[in-house]
Amino acid sequence: MAASTSRSVARRGRARRGRSGEEQSGEEQSGEGLPGERLPGEDEGAGRTSRKKQAEESADPESRARDICLRLLTGAAKTRKQLADALRKREIPDEVADEVLTRLEEVGLIDDAAFAAAWVESRHAVRGLSRRALAQELRTKGVAADLVEQAVAQLDHDDEAEAARVLVERKLRSTRGLDRQVRTRRLVGMLARRGYSEGLAFRVVRAALDEEPSEMSETAWE
Repeated sequence: MAASTSRSVARRGRARRGRSGEEQSGEEQSGEGLPGERLPGEDEGAGRTSRKKQAEESADPESRARDICLRLLTGAAKTRKQLADALRKREIPDEVADEVLTRLEEVGLIDDAAFAAAWVESRHAVRGLSRRALAQELRTKGVAADLVEQAVAQLDHDDEAEAARVLVERKLRSTRGLDRQVRTRRLVGMLARRGYSEGLAFRVVRAALDEEPSEMSETAWE
């Protein structure tokens, strides 16, 4: 009787141990560990997340915005709008960009009035652009209307007429041999593309053609 009881107790003990082992095995298969234990790959994932967070926290939009502006200004002067557009493309927050641009204006690194004045002087002298064409270019660069008006006021009617005459003189020889009407149309079109009014263009072209020496006179002079 005692031996039978002992065998029964032993069988129940083995059964309990077997169930316990199955439960433990099930925990391992399900990926559940003991409290405080890290699962395989958990350290690597946590490390990546931590490094990314640190990088985001260390990023300074204000410093980035300032560096971008200074690099652009090193090459050539820029308007405030040009710099603002560049910062927006680089996803600098608008409020940060506005603060940085205002500070650069305060120290004189951004000066739309000076930019406009220099632009008018250079483009009129080199390309012979009219006030209308220059004003359009400045507007596309974001210069305020009052600064545009102030800049193009450097040029008066006589300046425009003289620039138009110079442009026509440069092109006059290349149209020699063509019918006068064709020459007129080409020369007027050239001035129109530079922003000159039709009335001024026709006056300048007619005067240049009327004053042009005839081919016979040139031959006699040679």
